[in-house]
Amino acid sequence: MTPELPDESNRWRCGGCGNLTRFDVTRSRRTTEFWHFDLAGDHGVESIEVKDESVELVSCRWCGRDDAIELVSRHEASVTDDPTSRSSASD
Repeated sequence: MTPELPDESNRWRCGGCGNLTRFDVTRSRRTTEFWHFDLAGDHGVESIEVKDESVELVSCRWCGRDDAIELVSRHEASVTDDPTSRSSASD
């Protein structure tokens, strides 16, 4: 199952390790782009219109699981529970 994309009120969380901040996202996009070439032949993309986009896979960067990614409320997810927020420095 592919997770829904997060929005302003939700975020992803890995149900396996608790990660809230690092995910690998594989997605496909179909776009129309306006490319502007200068006289030397170099180009810049001046506008991009996304025609279609789909998320194919989301996996946790820390534990690698792609079957435990869930959408949770930003207000209920505690950053202190995130393994990436722990200090790795030793005293």
